[in-house]
Amino acid sequence: MRFVFYTHSLASDWNHGNAHFLRGVMRALQARGHETHALEPEGAWSRENLIADRGPGAIDAFERTFPDLSWEVYPEAFDHEAALGDTDVVVVHEWTDPALVARLGRARSRGARFTLLFHDTHHRAVSAEGEIGGLDLSGYDGILAFGETLRQRYLAAGWGRQVFTWHEAADTSVFRPLPDIAPDGDLVWVGNWGDDERSEELETFLIAPSERLGLKTRIHGVRYPDHALERLKSAGITFAGSIANADVPQAFARHRVTVHVPRRPYVQTLPGIPTIRPFEALACGIPLISAPWDDAEGLFRPGDFRFAADGDAMTRHLRELLSDPDAAREQAERGLETILDRHTCGHRADELLEVLVRLGARTREMEPGQ
Repeated sequence: MRFVFYTHSLASDWNHGNAHFLRGVMRALQARGHETHALEPEGAWSRENLIADRGPGAIDAFERTFPDLSWEVYPEAFDHEAALGDTDVVVVHEWTDPALVARLGRARSRGARFTLLFHDTHHRAVSAEGEIGGLDLSGYDGILAFGETLRQRYLAAGWGRQVFTWHEAADTSVFRPLPDIAPDGDLVWVGNWGDDERSEELETFLIAPSERLGLKTRIHGVRYPDHALERLKSAGITFAGSIANADVPQAFARHRVTVHVPRRPYVQTLPGIPTIRPFEALACGIPLISAPWDDAEGLFRPGDFRFAADGDAMTRHLRELLSDPDAAREQAERGLETILDRHTCGHRADELLEVLVRLGARTREMEPGQ
């Protein structure tokens, strides 16, 4: 089958985690004999910020790392209908322009032969419900929601009869243990400061525990305001700026533990959605301690990582794992085992193919005489 993915950006992962997952899913589909292609809009904010932050060489670096992925930038006058003429499956990400979302739905309603899916990987269905609710999804064959609670939101709002839970996962072609790299630091955190959706939580579960224990801590990310940078400096934490997602496994390998600090909208209104970072960290075989969130769908087993109820618990867990290499190794091995058993992009590619079977998707391979 030929898959086309409309994404905000495949080339840029600057403040854009969906690129991580999509790259892995495309690779997994290709490994199963399918053809994939990504389309991203001209002037995409993530790609523009990536170039401004790390220079145009960042796009070249992406292409060197992922030479097997096919992608292109479409201008405003792009002929989408012609480009999709021989496509079997079209997956449209929620950051796609609403007018284009509706246009693709109309094309499907008027007889386009591809199966059309809408893919939601954000909390905007809750935090900006009118924005997502205003999308015209009437021509879509199905919706892929990255958590069961989000799926239920779509069903309750009547946005689609065929809604499927499709969690993010680790791209294990990139995220894997690197035992040849010796750790030279204690704690690493990879994440963006963002829009104050977790500023208090970062203080409680990351900055203060690191300061209290005097850890050698390194943080990678973007969109850190001046007051946040000043706080990191006062806590003795090294802020290392943005990092290409493909370089994150090396950052994990150079440290002995990491933490997960989920954004508040997910904790409060979308339980069961951890976002992609815990999957990636566990895939690299690094011990993980998480701030509270509700694993409502049982994605992980007890012992895959530790939960810290508050800052004191986080401090205690960090001290224990950093002082007990055997416990740290046992936990890391258990978390990695769960990822490899349940949560790789290969698993998600298979789930997507199962969704297409359930929808009765027609493919070129199914056509008589072909």
